Amino acid sequence: MTKAVALLSGGLDSTLAVKLMIEQDIEVHALNFTSAFCTCSSGGASRGGCKSESARVAAEFNIPIKVMVKGLDYIEIVRRPKHGYGKGINPCVDCRVYMFKAAKSYMEEIGAAFIVTGEVIGQRPMSQRKDAFRVIERESGLEGLVLRPLCAKHLGPTIPEQNGLVDREKLLSIEGRSRAGQMALALELNVNDYPCPSGGCLLTDKIFSKKVRDLLDHKEEVTRKDLVVLRAGRHFRHGGVKVIVGKNDVDNEKLKTLVQPGETFVEPVNFPGPVAIVASSEPNGALEFAGALIIKYAEAKAGASRLLRASCDGEAREFEVSSATADEAVEEARVC
Repeated sequence: MTKAVALLSGGLDSTLAVKLMIEQDIEVHALNFTSAFCTCSSGGASRGGCKSESARVAAEFNIPIKVMVKGLDYIEIVRRPKHGYGKGINPCVDCRVYMFKAAKSYMEEIGAAFIVTGEVIGQRPMSQRKDAFRVIERESGLEGLVLRPLCAKHLGPTIPEQNGLVDREKLLSIEGRSRAGQMALALELNVNDYPCPSGGCLLTDKIFSKKVRDLLDHKEEVTRKDLVVLRAGRHFRHGGVKVIVGKNDVDNEKLKTLVQPGETFVEPVNFPGPVAIVASSEPNGALEFAGALIIKYAEAKAGASRLLRASCDGEAREFEVSSATADEAVEEARVC
């Protein structure tokens, strides 16, 4: 039986692409990519987002699935993309090249004949165009080996079609941003559970992109905790030092686990309020700034209390701040 590697996000498009291949008796091996920047309306933090959806689809179709994490090497692509950014800090073309190269290695490892994706011409303006398809295939070494079943009839025949491994007549000609064609196909193929009709990437979000750009501009060696903390708290930069303040109890608990060596953790001593991370062991004015932010966001709960505790690399000290940070100083230092 012919094998193919399918990029499966768990969204509607990739699910349908896999289903179409199974209908043609192709042995599909799913490949799912996760990163610190992926999001999914179906899952969120509680259900694991697209990762859990891809696993669910693979289980439903009884196909094997391999999950790959876009590692810290991917950060360099975000930092310096060869093909530029989209509306945020999203390097969509370079991202596809990155994933396709990994898919090619996996394809060769298991003896698969081609790659399958749920891409549709015109659905995403940066990476889902004919010219972008050609660039991505060429730079990933997969020219003629990427089959896009949903829009295949708008493209030239791929090698697996030419070799008779796939019946081109059973492929489709969907295009554009509307999902009407995919939803009709889902009904026809009895694909009923697709809570994530389109996945997402936080790098396309202009607000989140500000935090990513600030991180990349100020830190050359990025860690996994740096990426995780981008999703938590309010972000500021004071005197060149990053300050992150929790928004709620969930943020506060998360920030406690994300303090790295050389960073200072700041918390209220005798009143309820947010905690903060100051990304330096010698924060100077940033420590007082963080304390004043805590007082500001604690609001009436702080009362007359101004006492805070700063802990860094196993050592702690208490300090007081005179008052809450003024609104104009907050806005001047705000990253996001």
